[in-house]
Amino acid sequence: MSRTLVFKDVFVPDEAQMMPRGIYFQAASRWPTCSPRCPYVHGIAIAAYEFTVRYLRGEVEGMPPVKRRMYPTKQIAVAEMWVKLEQTRCLFLRMLEDARVDPPKDVRLRAYAAQFTIMETPTTSAGWRSAPAAGSRCSVAAARAPVPRFALRVPDAALDRRAVLDRIGREALYEPGESDD
Repeated sequence: MSRTLVFKDVFVPDEAQMMPRGIYFQAASRWPTCSPRCPYVHGIAIAAYEFTVRYLRGEVEGMPPVKRRMYPTKQIAVAEMWVKLEQTRCLFLRMLEDARVDPPKDVRLRAYAAQFTIMETPTTSAGWRSAPAAGSRCSVAAARAPVPRFALRVPDAALDRRAVLDRIGREALYEPGESDD
């Protein structure tokens, strides 16, 4: 469930800050594997897969116990979700294995590719971007369920994905300090 939290007249003294102002950006550029959202978003993707399996097996509490697993289209969709999850898991583990300050270009690009893939997984692997528009009772019912609704609200994922793509393109085409002057 998503809630809005509003802070009024909040003051955090300098000594209580987790990172001084401007340090996160420096850390993210020198340590590209430090994306705090990757584990969170990957967890959402896993929960979405697990929900989908339970839903198609008719095992979701509060929903009719109708099994939908016999349809080849559903089986293929679940298989594609599993493949996407495994691809994401492999990239995520490789990103963690490569983690270090000021990594070489290939490691940075791989870290950004992992971040992009991880942020894409919850929405693309389940096809939720188009499911409600399809209008089927199955997709509409599933879209009302807790995990899909939660997964659709991955915070700022579209902005993050775009920023990561911009960074991959820029760093692939330019060496540090290089410009088109």
